[in-house]
Amino acid sequence: MEGGSEELFNGFWPFMKRFLLLFLPLWVFLIGYSAGLNIIIAAILAGLSVSSVAIFENLKLRRENDFADDANNLIK
Repeated sequence: MEGGSEELFNGFWPFMKRFLLLFLPLWVFLIGYSAGLNIIIAAILAGLSVSSVAIFENLKLRRENDFADDANNLIK
């Protein structure tokens, strides 16, 4: 169990997450390198791109939890 993240995007998130963690840094590095950035700077940006996947997952989980909490509230 991944703490509720398996339900994101109708259960497709675990596959998307693995794909993004593998290919996103490669894509960012290749885009940065082809744009003429220094190889070290392109590598640092590629490494930082991995954390964006985790940040996106946390934000999406918070948003869905807040939505579920709002749906459970009853005005009495």
